[in-house]
Amino acid sequence: MVHSKLREVSSVTRKSMITIPARVRAKYGFKEGSKVGFVETEGGVLLIPVRSLRELRGTLKSHEKVMRQAIRELEREHREEARL
Repeated sequence: MVHSKLREVSSVTRKSMITIPARVRAKYGFKEGSKVGFVETEGGVLLIPVRSLRELRGTLKSHEKVMRQAIRELEREHREEARL
């Protein structure tokens, strides 16, 4: 169960902002300007670091073409959702 691992807590401000605790930022590499993805699950919402192509460069060299296409598709979906 997700709640058994709950160690850090943050509050939502009037402007719907939250602060990511320092330990979590350090562990997952969140820095100023980092992109963050939110994934809804049955148990809650997951916070996922979204890496740029530049940050991912070389990590999956053999799959670069597939990765670029997937990222283009995600960006296109994001733009479409933003229009709604």
